[in-house]
Amino acid sequence: MSFPLLTATAALPAVGAIVTAAVPAARRTAAKWLALLFSLATLVLAVVVAVRFDPDGERYQLTESRSWIADFGVRYELGVDGIGVALIALTALLIPFIILAGWHDADVLETKSSRWRPTQGFFALILAVEAMVIISFEATDVFLFYIFFEAMLIPMYFLIGGFGDRAHAGSDENASAQRSYAAVKFLLYNLAGGLIMLAAVIGLHVVAGNFSLQEIAEARADGSLDMATNTERWLFLGFFFAFAVKAPLWPLHTWLPNAMGEATAPVAVLITAVVDKVGTFAMLRFCLGLFPEASKWATPAILVLALISIIYGALLAVGQRDIKRLVAYASISHFGFIILGIFAMTSQGQSGATLYMVNHGISTAALMLVAGFLISRRGSRLIADYGGVQKVAPVLAGTFLIGGLATLSLPGLAPFVSEFLVLVGTFARYPAVGIIATLGIVLAALYTLVLYQRTMTGPVKPEVASMPDLKVRELAVVAPLIALLIVLGVYPKPVTDLVNPAVEHTMSDVQKKDPKPEVEAAK
Repeated sequence: MSFPLLTATAALPAVGAIVTAAVPAARRTAAKWLALLFSLATLVLAVVVAVRFDPDGERYQLTESRSWIADFGVRYELGVDGIGVALIALTALLIPFIILAGWHDADVLETKSSRWRPTQGFFALILAVEAMVIISFEATDVFLFYIFFEAMLIPMYFLIGGFGDRAHAGSDENASAQRSYAAVKFLLYNLAGGLIMLAAVIGLHVVAGNFSLQEIAEARADGSLDMATNTERWLFLGFFFAFAVKAPLWPLHTWLPNAMGEATAPVAVLITAVVDKVGTFAMLRFCLGLFPEASKWATPAILVLALISIIYGALLAVGQRDIKRLVAYASISHFGFIILGIFAMTSQGQSGATLYMVNHGISTAALMLVAGFLISRRGSRLIADYGGVQKVAPVLAGTFLIGGLATLSLPGLAPFVSEFLVLVGTFARYPAVGIIATLGIVLAALYTLVLYQRTMTGPVKPEVASMPDLKVRELAVVAPLIALLIVLGVYPKPVTDLVNPAVEHTMSDVQKKDPKPEVEAAK
């Protein structure tokens, strides 16, 4: 029997979470290093998965299958396509940076009580989330996917509510109440989506007789499974609703600004760069894979919602006074682009959407983590409390600028390629939608450059006059992310070569071909 590589990749951070949580209270530095080492080991396994994956081979590779709950047809089935490999690599790459960036975030909660070990708990919860996200990208059994899709809410709830941001104006009681509100709102929204999805999962089993993604797809292809039109549409809506909450798509997005605003910067990155990608990934794998006809039926409405997310998120980002909430609304706009690319039903759009998931994760991590370093120095999230930072902390300001320029998709940085592909793919089939979506680019330039101008330029405010520049640990977090933004902006081919075959399979599932250009042949 071959080595279960996919299981090991998901299990290693889970084991790390248990080991880190068990470290004695007085050894919190040891707990930090253990968490970092487990995250780096997971990254090594993710690289092995990427190396062993053959983009030109079978659709799902490195597969594992075991009987689990035989009476209900539930199996422990894992397998990865190119999209799953790319997102596993993204997750494993970002977690070490998240741990390094949050190195001291739980220290403020330390007490003399030997029972309360916030440092151990903080890093253990991050590793637990990593394990659940990775197995969600690997699961090809719908019920197995559902379990971890929901289970990741529990550690995220505690990370938001128990280890939230302390850079608050007002009393500690008010800050604590806001963190609790954000955590509960996050949990309730996602639980509501999950409960609706559970009903759809049960309905799928009633119709198909099993939960295996591959078996259901094969049964649909050979005609042995023929879903009634209304049944398929209702099941699609149940799945899509849960994924749209997680993504998040307007109008199901309102939990995200609260959660990102009240979480620490590393946890905010964990939310939007890692956890939320499960929603858009699942739209590709499950919505389009299981319900192709219903996906095409729902496309016009979803394109409208994606457009609203793009424009609405960008407009609200322009008007924000809070740095972290600005990044949150910008992310809502970016997720609108991702969903637009998925449902444009073109190979360019879906390749761009998948590449956007990767590039958005890196660019948001760079911008939010530098913003977190900035906020920790000043003790405030309000844009108005800053000014002239580039004169006292030029490296911090420079990395903040590059992260911001990546967010507005400047040519030469990674997000530009993915956003360009999404717009080209959308315009090829829906020209009007593609034209309207470009407004999001204009607004992105506005909110990004205004944010930089108000925080980094102008006269030096007295409160930031003695602000230190980035330290070695902080540079170790930011520099590799900046380098990746530049490398993937200039040479995205390794990622596109990985995901394009998977996109072709998805296009085949929905029986769509790219529209031919309406250009007269040259005479």
